[in-house]
Amino acid sequence: MTNTATVLEPEATVRPYHHGDLRRALTEAALRIVERDGLPALSLRAVAREAGVSPAAPYHHFKDKQELMTAVGAEGFDRLYDVMLEAKQKAPTPLAALTAIGVAYVCYARQNPALYTLMWDCSRHETGTPEMDSEKRAYNLLEQTIVDAGVASHDDPVRLKLAAISAWTSAHGLAEMAGFDQFTPLKDALGGEQAFFGAVISFHGHPHGDC
Repeated sequence: MTNTATVLEPEATVRPYHHGDLRRALTEAALRIVERDGLPALSLRAVAREAGVSPAAPYHHFKDKQELMTAVGAEGFDRLYDVMLEAKQKAPTPLAALTAIGVAYVCYARQNPALYTLMWDCSRHETGTPEMDSEKRAYNLLEQTIVDAGVASHDDPVRLKLAAISAWTSAHGLAEMAGFDQFTPLKDALGGEQAFFGAVISFHGHPHGDC
């Protein structure tokens, strides 16, 4: 009897799904796997197990792993938009907001490395998808913040795009390099990692360091 109970026990952990939006639940399960175990652990079977549904359930919403990854990438960009918007709203001035959203971007990338990598892997290969729409929301927020700060205007779209690309690539590059050991003395001198991020981003966008 004891052996029979042991064999059946794993089945008891697979709970029937009775509530809400299954696609959303599967996406959130995938996010948990990526954040907890990293990208190599992500699969449709693993997501089904994490969500407590049958192995076949994810295939009703995602034809393959790539579609699942695209949905996770879209959620990642939505979350990035949210942290950038919150940073902008808390900033005391429009110019300070430009630095603040850059710092928020870098912190988000640093705190969610696996998700951040997945987001940009999807962005390179996907066009016309919800993931790309989510990325555009974050980019459009950056452009509007640049306009609000008086760095460029909608009347000069080329300058505006160049300013946005400059700001975005600065934050992206800083996110990639922020953990380098050689920056540690400068972080200490400036009062910590976020102060370092703010100083680098502010200096890149405003050579005199005004923010």
